[in-house]
Amino acid sequence: MAINPDYVGREYPASEPYQVTRVKIREFAEAINDPNPVYTDPSAAEAAGYADVVAPPTFPVILGMAGSARAVADPELGVDFSRVVHGDQSFRYSRPLVAGDVLDAVTRITDVKVLAGNEMLTLETVVTGADGEHVVTAGMMLVVRPEQSR
Repeated sequence: MAINPDYVGREYPASEPYQVTRVKIREFAEAINDPNPVYTDPSAAEAAGYADVVAPPTFPVILGMAGSARAVADPELGVDFSRVVHGDQSFRYSRPLVAGDVLDAVTRITDVKVLAGNEMLTLETVVTGADGEHVVTAGMMLVVRPEQSR
């Protein structure tokens, strides 16, 4: 089943705000094996100019993955998740994420194309703070490999 190109522009809003906590930041920093103290020590973060511990730059992948999961689960989009591999990731920040942020996210399908027999699904997740201001946009491209003949 091919990805439905008519879905370009379709949006998948988060079901609830995402609360950034010190625990979630610490767990993410540990998962990526980054010992930078600004991710775990409020005093180190404050000394570096942050209001609280700051999230690693790739932390918004959490919000992007949640949004892409909602899109991929849409049966009319036509993505066979068993053939999906992660192709690309990008982040465009207006400001860093810090503990205490309450974020809203909307994921939008921005492109569907075929390249070398693979389908490419490009999504972007726009993350805003409680004040409605832009925080970060996380871009993601998923590659859907072709079915293998048996």
